[in-house]
Formats: sequence, structure tokens, C-alpha cells
Amino acid sequence: MTTDHITVVGGGIAGLTAAIACAETGVPVRLHEAHHTLGGRGRATAAAPRRPRRRPRLLRRRPPLPLAEAARLHRRTRLAVPRRRGPPALPRRRPPPRRPPLGVLRAQAAAFRTAPVDLDFHTWATRLWGDKTARQVANAISVVTYTADTGSLSAAFVFGLFQRVLGPRVPAVRWVRGGWQEVIDRMAEQAAALGVIIETGSRVTELPTGGPVIVATELASARALLHDDTLTGHSGDCVLLDIALTTDRRDTLLAFDLDEGGFHESYTMQDDTIAPAGESLYQLQMPLRAGESHTSAHQRLSYFADQLLPDRLARTTFQRTATAKGRTGALDLPGHTWRDRPAVDRGDNVYLAGDMVAAPGMRGEIAINSALEAARRAVSALRPGLALRP
Repeated sequence: MTTDHITVVGGGIAGLTAAIACAETGVPVRLHEAHHTLGGRGRATAAAPRRPRRRPRLLRRRPPLPLAEAARLHRRTRLAVPRRRGPPALPRRRPPPRRPPLGVLRAQAAAFRTAPVDLDFHTWATRLWGDKTARQVANAISVVTYTADTGSLSAAFVFGLFQRVLGPRVPAVRWVRGGWQEVIDRMAEQAAALGVIIETGSRVTELPTGGPVIVATELASARALLHDDTLTGHSGDCVLLDIALTTDRRDTLLAFDLDEGGFHESYTMQDDTIAPAGESLYQLQMPLRAGESHTSAHQRLSYFADQLLPDRLARTTFQRTATAKGRTGALDLPGHTWRDRPAVDRGDNVYLAGDMVAAPGMRGEIAINSALEAARRAVSALRPGLALRP
């Protein structure tokens, strides 16, 4: 080898995780980030004094996310606790019910069932609980898949997500005060303390040669950088609404739309530091139907918001709409599991990390797990016999 360092391309959660894990072994690391700030889709966007972000900022304690490892990588993060819970389900009628329908409760209680990999979720769930419940369960978990056709995905994939998020066990989640931006800031500090050379505004257009390279970018960017057309994945497509309002006790804090697949969450119920005093910050999402325009989806999303936030137009202090296409994490079609996604090891000392790579978990967990695997392989390639911290 002509170099004695590991190159990481991408400064999001996956890239920072990989850089820190490699640097902790004593191996020199250089990280390139195309933007002028680190964080990728975890960055909080410029809307001071409010801090909306591109993705949720919670950590799940259950496997397969290695929480102890994640907590070590972003030390000193402060955890937040929700003030109170809102109604857990919202079929399209008034007033919003505070409990899921009986059929959904039955599906929630069926944690003992093993769903098949080769069959789509809607077909499998319809046989057990009927068509209506199958659709409602699929729509409930659209918060994770970001797709209006969750029922067409692998039954094992969808039911596994459903049980993790809405199963009979209370979800073991931790919100980080300050959101993913706080995590990113702490990870950047840790990386710098370990000697990682971080270059922002550094877009890599040609694959570095001579040493191990970890590509921790979106799959489309990795495909172009590696000239590998096999780097594809199935992802969701939805519209988003970030909205801040003067606080009103009538507002719903959390809701799942079981008919449309929409989701609504208060960010300030867990962390009141991300909005000015007297304001509440929410994010709502609505998956696009096949052939639907963004305008139509935003109209459905607006109607959804009207049901949950009374007199919202008169109380709104900040509002922003956005779309998320092909950037929402891996989705497994029937006959596929996470092992069928693009492999971490691409050969020739090139390794892949991100939320659509062959690693277990959901969304951010996939990014962390794939980054740790990429780091392990890269360190071993550069310094045989050297291993990551246990």
C-alpha cells in the first residue's frame, strides 16, 4: 500500500461512525464531506431559532442497534423524555380515536407469529386479520417505510418493523436533546479529538487509490463514484410538513393515519429546546400514491394537519414543506432480506456504508451497523491483526 490511512467519503451518521471506529484503533483517518457542514440527512436545517431536521432523532434500545456502541461514539449526548402521549391512531373521521381499531390491536398482540419472507405483507396479513386490518397495519408502519404501498413489501420485513415500533412491548426509545444535530456535533468533536482529518466542502469525484476507502454516501452517489450500476435499492417517496405554532393544549401530539398512511409528531414534546418558548414544533408526513402529484399529496397532508392542530393557520409562526424520494432507507421486497442489499465489501479495499446497505436494523441503525462493519474490514485491510474496540 502506498498510503497509511483510511479514507472516508461522506460525513453523515455512517461516515462519522466509521471514521471514529477506525480512529479509535490508532489508524489515521481522513474524512471528506461534499457540503460545508457535517451530518448528511441528520443535519438540522437553517430555521433559527427553530431546529427542524430531515429525519427523526431517536435511538432504539432493542437489537439490532448496538446502543452501547452508539452511545460511546457520540458521548455526552443528553436524553429527553416526552411530556405526555397523544392518541396512538387516527382513522379518517372525527373526533380522532385514542385507541387503535380492534383488528390492529390483534396484529399488535401477535408478536409470536413469524411472517414469511417470500410473500407480500398485504396477502399474508389479509389471511390472518382481513383486508381492512391488513391495510391499516401497513399504513401504520408507513412512518418507517415512507411509502403508500407498504403492503407490497415482504411480509417478514413489514411485520418485523410493525412489531418493533407498535408491538406489545413498550418501544424502548431515547430522544436526544437537540436532535440528530446534537449527535453529529458530539461525533464531530470526538472524531477531531481522535485525530481524524475532516475536510468539508470536499467533493470526491474519483475514487481515492492506495488505501482502504469507506464510501458512506447515498446509494446514488456511491453508484456514480464507484461506476457500479448494481448499487440500487428500493426506497420510499413522501411529502413532509414542518410547522411551528403557538402552543395550544388542544393540539394532538402524536397520530398515525391508518387510512392514508400519514404520521404526525410533536418534536417539542420530547425536547422543548428546539423551538422558542411558547411554541410547539411538529413534523407531518404523507406517502405518495402511485402516480400521485406532490401537490395532491400536500393537499392530503394539509387536511391531516387541520384535524390535529385546531386553528393552525392563525397560530402558525413557521412552516416549510419538503419531499423525500429515494432517501428514506432500505425497503425489502418479497423474497428479499437485508442480506440481499448491496454488500459492505465491494472488493479492492472499498467498503460501503449507509442506510440502504446489507446490514440489519431500520434506517439509522442500518447506517451505524454497516459503518461499523466497513470500519472493521478497512482496519483489518490496512493493519492485519488490528481490531476495533470490542
